[in-house]
Amino acid sequence: MNNEEVLEALRQIAREKNVTLDLVIDTLEEGLLSAARKKYGTAENIDVEVDQNTGEIIIWAHKAVVDEVEEPALEVTLKDAKKFDSEAEVGEAVMQPIPFTVFGRMAIQAAKQMIVQKVREAERERVYETFREQVGEIRIGSAQQVLRGDVIVNLGRAEGVLPTTEQIPRERFRQGDTIRAYVKDVLRETKGPQVILSRTHPEFLEQLFHIEVPEIYDGLVEIMAVARDPGNRAKIAVTSHDERIDPVGACIGPKGSRVQAVVRELNNERIDIIEWSSDPETFLLNSLAPAEVQRLIVEHETRTMIAIASEDQLSPAIGRGGQNVRLAAMLTGWRVEVLSEEQHQQRQERKEFLAVPIDELPDIDDATRTALRDAGITTVQELLNYSAFDLEEKTGLPLDTTAQLLDEAQDLDEARHEEYAKQMSIPVEYTGV
Repeated sequence: MNNEEVLEALRQIAREKNVTLDLVIDTLEEGLLSAARKKYGTAENIDVEVDQNTGEIIIWAHKAVVDEVEEPALEVTLKDAKKFDSEAEVGEAVMQPIPFTVFGRMAIQAAKQMIVQKVREAERERVYETFREQVGEIRIGSAQQVLRGDVIVNLGRAEGVLPTTEQIPRERFRQGDTIRAYVKDVLRETKGPQVILSRTHPEFLEQLFHIEVPEIYDGLVEIMAVARDPGNRAKIAVTSHDERIDPVGACIGPKGSRVQAVVRELNNERIDIIEWSSDPETFLLNSLAPAEVQRLIVEHETRTMIAIASEDQLSPAIGRGGQNVRLAAMLTGWRVEVLSEEQHQQRQERKEFLAVPIDELPDIDDATRTALRDAGITTVQELLNYSAFDLEEKTGLPLDTTAQLLDEAQDLDEARHEEYAKQMSIPVEYTGV
């Protein structure tokens, strides 16, 4: 093989593996150095250079000129040195050319294998980085194999896996099926990058709407929140940045075509599209749709909203197995409860009955009472929300006093619960508010 053929062979490897010629040449040089190390026991005195323009492979060994050679890998006689360097003298260093063929077929094969290995590693790294940039996007592939429920997906230059936990319930895939999925993560594996796919991720639903709804793609309509019970039901909250565009209508599409395309992709998952609002109460009312509620009770400290619904709206507001209220809570980020007016009234009566004023603590004096009230503590139940150390810090009362207060508060609270349980003829454990 002449120099031009060598160069063309290196270029072909670079083209086929989509890597730079520099990488291929650097790897060839490393391979030849490795071969020299095996042949001579060392390669510290050897230089390898591949000319990118001509393809010529130049190998030099730095040797000391001596009268008598003791280390052939590092020394050369004056007579032999004169053959390649007419100005060589004993005691000087010379550069002895080494023919490419001196390493033999096995060494050349080893260099070739190193090139292949290095190129493969570079290709894996490049594929890894390419898919890392695609995390959060949708990719389309074909089902290659199904292993214990997990689907191996051919993504072209990488292998994806759709774990059972990331599959929509009740959907089944066979070899050759086309799969559209969300790129959740990319892992480095010994056999190459492995792309973790998902069809249950909330952002998969969001990305599908980006594809189906031009107004979302163009930024005129924005998805503000997504909540999913994969395969069953989902809710998305949308808003419009153009007052002329109805965000809900844009997502539904003409005759429901846009939302139906997403529904089909998600194995007939029901999707509620609601209008987002910066007002938490309005947003929650929208989130509970299609159910209607009469009023909301907002507890900002605990980020809880209690929706009061009429008897005929109670069931749809809660949803099957609590699905509707659960999705509404996920969508809004608030803790959500749905009660009828009667249930709420009973809860309030129970709360009022169980509330014990701090005045009923047996050994409380005026100074302690004032300290507690100044700290915003007016009932035994509020007192029990703290530890003795927290109470000491909050009220300034001595630690032994706060510890005693908590013991007395616990006794009072238990006694009141027992009294309520007896009055209502229910077990004590059912008396919690």
